[in-house]
Amino acid sequence: MSECSSCSASSCEGCAKKASAPAIERSHELSKIKKVIAIASGKGGVGKSLVTSLIAVTMQRKGYKVGIMDADITGPSIPKIFGLEEKAYSTESGVLPVASAKGIKIISLNLLMENEENAVIWRGPILGGIVKQFWTDVIWEDLDYLFIDMPPGTGDVPLTIYQSIPLDGIVIVTLPQDLVSLIVKKSYNMAKTMNIPILGMVENMSYITCPHCGEEVKLFGNSSIQKMTEELGIKHFGRMPIDPEFTQLCDEGRIEEFDKKYLDEFTNKINTEVNI
Repeated sequence: MSECSSCSASSCEGCAKKASAPAIERSHELSKIKKVIAIASGKGGVGKSLVTSLIAVTMQRKGYKVGIMDADITGPSIPKIFGLEEKAYSTESGVLPVASAKGIKIISLNLLMENEENAVIWRGPILGGIVKQFWTDVIWEDLDYLFIDMPPGTGDVPLTIYQSIPLDGIVIVTLPQDLVSLIVKKSYNMAKTMNIPILGMVENMSYITCPHCGEEVKLFGNSSIQKMTEELGIKHFGRMPIDPEFTQLCDEGRIEEFDKKYLDEFTNKINTEVNI
């Protein structure tokens, strides 16, 4: 047997695992990104893209340079939310992201396809390869924060991101329903297994405010986020209501005009957690 150069043993299972583990990829040489945060969940339909977009808008208003990587390759929605019609294009140096009206830099498969309505019928390794290229080939330039809108579940693409991109942490999005909470724990357990810091949790669609009396109506039942965050030992970053104005602005590609501060305190906590 050959001797292990790391620990001087003739065979070392730990070192063998390190050698076979995928390496963290380097970002493009013209990119200088201070912090990378993924927005994740165990299932689709919880509003990860909406939460990601609102976090980015809120951070940009605080004066930070912000980018969004739309890693939900088979269901990209970030360009629609920001009303982007311009396509990303390549130069000899790399791929240039598209800037939103307020200057948030965005890359998404929809910004590279001629017809954004075409279905993406690719196997996992190809999807993972595209996400890697969003990190290695895109010229993000100077960013304080890059937020990654994760695909749902715990499959190939989330695994590729966790193994290949140097994440400073993830934020988990959930709904009040107990069934969703059960599935979200899978995302929590995957991040823990991969040694990814879990910054906290946001509960989306927590309630709707009655336009007549102002009462909070809990469409999905009582919130379970306090119980879940205490059980998992992570922080509760806030609750977002169902807001028809927010939904309409997203549908019209005008999210940057939304002025309610649902995640203002939350973004302050992110700054504290990752110490930028």
